[in-house]
Amino acid sequence: MKRSTDRILTSHTGSLPRSVELYNLLHDRASGGPYDEAAFDATVKAAVANLVRKQVENGVDIVSDGEQSKPMFSDYVADRLNGFEGSHNSPDRFVNNTRHPDPHPEYAAWFLSQVVNWNPGAMPRRPKCVGPISWRDRAYETDIANMKAALAQTPAVEGFMPSPSPGIIAMRLPNEYYKDEEEYLFAIAEAMRDEYQAIADAGLVLQIDAPDTAMSWDRQHWESLGEFRAAVATRIAALNHALRDIPEEQVRFHVCWGNNESPHTNDVPLTDIIDLVFQVNAGAYSLEAANPRHGHEWRVFETVKVPDGKSLMPGVIDSVTMFVEHPDLVAERLVRYANLVGRENVIAGVDCGFGTGASVTPRVHPEIVMAKFAALAEGARRASAQLWK
Repeated sequence: MKRSTDRILTSHTGSLPRSVELYNLLHDRASGGPYDEAAFDATVKAAVANLVRKQVENGVDIVSDGEQSKPMFSDYVADRLNGFEGSHNSPDRFVNNTRHPDPHPEYAAWFLSQVVNWNPGAMPRRPKCVGPISWRDRAYETDIANMKAALAQTPAVEGFMPSPSPGIIAMRLPNEYYKDEEEYLFAIAEAMRDEYQAIADAGLVLQIDAPDTAMSWDRQHWESLGEFRAAVATRIAALNHALRDIPEEQVRFHVCWGNNESPHTNDVPLTDIIDLVFQVNAGAYSLEAANPRHGHEWRVFETVKVPDGKSLMPGVIDSVTMFVEHPDLVAERLVRYANLVGRENVIAGVDCGFGTGASVTPRVHPEIVMAKFAALAEGARRASAQLWK
């Protein structure tokens, strides 16, 4: 994993919007009906090549494939693994949260009333685990090949590929087969280990997407903070089991509170989970740091030390609004982190993905995504000029 040795490097969280053409192919494929497999493969390959090139052109150093082959950043595994069937379409938010009354009940009621039409372009299937997990389709091999081919055509500093944590898979795809969550988590981990290892063996940085580390506090029922932390610790143990043969410096770990524009007033504070985050065997940690609910949490690192040899990738641009951040604001955020944890330990990042789920109506328009990347890059240049005087 590259480090910011002579300037602040730039990256993001991985997923990017899909074209309407690709969305339609993904939708047909996910629906289980007939689709043109050759057209799908060709469209994905072309989309990856195009997006890798655009990322580099807009100043991103450490680039991804945009998760173009995946209908959803986590749920795609159900199409590649045995053991998942049926449908579970209940929304996470507000349904399972019985820990305490929602502070915005009118908003919650409105949200639930809108669920059917909330994202008309969403993929149709969200299944459950009903049998033993094993690989059926190792499509990650094609993803890796597409990414490496695209990288070879650009001067990108480095490539990374996201893959979901056992915890977010267990949260998104409920278990109806294994005896308890711990057994389910380790079964997922043992299967996903193959994908993780293949990404690392290909020479790419492996990014583990684990929004459940923070997000599940608000979206699942926990009697206490202690119970929640114990559950997160188990999820991290399962993940570390899957990562056991991959060098830490080839892994980065992404945490967020849900990639949605909502009140977020029930979010667990970073201070309550940062020690658990640092237990993950990773060389870098990606955290939300730009949005209005978590932009203040840089202060956590006034007292919390980043483990030796590890990097932080704070989000210095938001992933859910059309605002294009001013480069001076980006630079200000980066300098603040660099002064706390060391300039070589900071990579400029994004709060979350711009295309966590394929949709005909992406939250942020693709043209604005690239404008945000350009602002990210310029902000990193301005920060570097201050930090390497």
